[in-house]
Amino acid sequence: MDIYVVKAGDTVDMIAKSYSVPSEEIIYTNQMIPPFALVIGQALLIPTEEEYIEKPPARINGYAYPFISNWTLRQTLPYLTELSVFSYGFTTDGNLIPPALDDTFMIQQAYEFNTLPILTLTPFGEDGQFNNYLIHSVVQSKEASTELISALMNMVIGKGYAGVDIDFEYILAEDRDAFTEFVRQTADAMHSIGRQTSVALAPKQSADQKGLLYEGKDYGGLGDAADYVLLMTYEWGYTYGPPMAVAPVFQVKKVLDYAVTEIPRDKIRLGIPNYGYDWPLPFEKGVTKAKTIGNVEAVQIAAVHGAEILFDERAQSPYFYYEAGGVRHEVWFEDVRSMQVKFDLIKEYDLNGAGYWQIMQLFRANWELLENQFEIVKAV
Repeated sequence: MDIYVVKAGDTVDMIAKSYSVPSEEIIYTNQMIPPFALVIGQALLIPTEEEYIEKPPARINGYAYPFISNWTLRQTLPYLTELSVFSYGFTTDGNLIPPALDDTFMIQQAYEFNTLPILTLTPFGEDGQFNNYLIHSVVQSKEASTELISALMNMVIGKGYAGVDIDFEYILAEDRDAFTEFVRQTADAMHSIGRQTSVALAPKQSADQKGLLYEGKDYGGLGDAADYVLLMTYEWGYTYGPPMAVAPVFQVKKVLDYAVTEIPRDKIRLGIPNYGYDWPLPFEKGVTKAKTIGNVEAVQIAAVHGAEILFDERAQSPYFYYEAGGVRHEVWFEDVRSMQVKFDLIKEYDLNGAGYWQIMQLFRANWELLENQFEIVKAV
């Protein structure tokens, strides 16, 4: 496959003719909508004549809520090793709380596509935010942690899950070792019934990095305890922060450079964002809130407002500006160029694979490019 960056005067038919491919294939792969307008600076994935190349294996997981559309789920499952269902919660005494919506259809469809369904465990409080008191209450109590692990075992057996993903954030520094031990005990329990355990890690760049996101995560200990880890290498640009790339490559590489000193490479998966942000300007700290948008949606916004898509070489990420209702906006998102850079990192660092947050909106060009780069491992 080739990546083509649109220039002034281009049309889909002109590009298709230059590559000797049907226009319909370009339109389908890039999820273009009538009248198929192009945006200057837009990166298109061009399906070309296949050549045999030896592809490295990669294990790919994607997070999804139970309100994902059936169509999007079925379009995405062929590219996933695992489907991480988001999410199960718990109480301070270790009682497991299932999602509000039934997740049975996700489990069934995952197996239909030879994909492993994974139960994602999160410490959400009543406000829907990560709650480190919940974490503290469970990991520091033998009774509560035993109860929760027993409940997890019963749930994965009863519903047919292939394992557990532990996504705890804002862990207190004092709970660091207890959390690592909880992950180890969970993994041992899951192994006893033939299941796997993974853990999501905040993007640390050094062992002594300060901050609530980082101090409670022992990279070495967690890497040893779990079957694999997901580096959450995204959210540098985030809802309440200033406009910037969600996953700037120069920051991502700092995380990888540290992670491989603590964790075996074949246990590490690179976190990849499947979304972007739209900020109204000017940015005012504590006031401005960015809107989350899909990557395909971002290009459509640029097309509607006649914007030109730019590309930041340091961050290796696309962005653009537009005006609407008298307000100037700044948008950062992912395209096939920025995804290619992330796929190259997986190869460069010889990683286990990747994990997508999240798969609620289809980004077909990403999946086709991924399949072109890797032999995606599926369940046996």
